[in-house]
Amino acid sequence: MTVSELKKPVSGARYIAIEGPIGVGKTALAKRLADSFSADLVLEEFDENPFLERFYRDGRSAALPAQMFFLFARARQIENMRQSDLFSSVRISDYLFTRDRLFAELNLDSEELKLYEQIADNLAVDAPIPDLVIYLQVPVDAIMHRLARRNSPYDRFVERAYLERLTDAYSRFFHNYDDGPLLIVNASQIDPVNNEADYQQLFQQIERTSGGRHFFNPVTAAFA
Repeated sequence: MTVSELKKPVSGARYIAIEGPIGVGKTALAKRLADSFSADLVLEEFDENPFLERFYRDGRSAALPAQMFFLFARARQIENMRQSDLFSSVRISDYLFTRDRLFAELNLDSEELKLYEQIADNLAVDAPIPDLVIYLQVPVDAIMHRLARRNSPYDRFVERAYLERLTDAYSRFFHNYDDGPLLIVNASQIDPVNNEADYQQLFQQIERTSGGRHFFNPVTAAFA
């Protein structure tokens, strides 16, 4: 059976979230997996956030509005998922709702964080737990290289020091993650979006992952 013939994950996962720092390829992989599974896409609304470019230019002045925009947008998406039939189809997301706090703790000062926590608590978002989380790990040097290749209005403002802090925060977050199955992928030398061999390797690992914590170090194919 080929990837294109599949309509849902053999593992039984119906809600898959892909995670990792900016530049690791979450959205592109989510779109490709959604195509393979004929799944619904739930994508983070980066392009709609009017504060994001200013945040990367001058983090302090726009950190709170950028964070709040994402919080409300994610809460709205989760509510829409809740109101629809969550199990009517496979869903692929390029973010995990519960890691929203990771960015809040990283980017906000103490008073801003208190305000964020009050608002987040009042929203009382009952986010569904993914059947599988795929965490893409990529070193900072590789992320910087990938960001330089992308045509994004704000990627050029992302500083290395910020990426180092972000990747460390992700490592701590997923070190303690135990909400459900987790697949940690060493994605530093593969391109599962543009390289078919790389995609097939990762796809087959996803198919085999049904519970617990798993680490995947794929055999490197020709990186594009």
